[in-house]
Amino acid sequence: MFFPALLLLQAASGCAATDAALPANLSGWTTQADAFGVNQAVMLEVGDVAKLPGGPAGARPGGAVMIGFRITTAGRYGIALDQRGWIDVVPGVEGGEALKSAVHGHGPDCSSIRKIVRFDLQPGMYRLYLTGLSSASAKVMLVGP
Repeated sequence: MFFPALLLLQAASGCAATDAALPANLSGWTTQADAFGVNQAVMLEVGDVAKLPGGPAGARPGGAVMIGFRITTAGRYGIALDQRGWIDVVPGVEGGEALKSAVHGHGPDCSSIRKIVRFDLQPGMYRLYLTGLSSASAKVMLVGP
């Protein structure tokens, strides 16, 4: 598929190619995984935030996604997202409050990663909530410490 607007954006930004020179900890961004996990990018279907069970208190209106994940080793993990939106991580499998983020940032130059939010996580189960999304799908990746 040919995307002339993407080529114009690359030329204007000085980028030879989008996602061509990602650092090692983001290398999983360029391939599609079957399951959400450390350094594995997945494409998730976006639904209506009103239909999202047990969403965090700060959930934004618009499109939303929730996915569970397990952490086995403590560390500072990032959630990389391909678009504008709110990223919340809630411990456990139900209830609970969203964790405070440790660091907010953008993806690397010349990448399709719009933002990365980092959280200090201990071993256990978590739920990731993406809210305020405007696209029908969202590409997301759990970035290892």
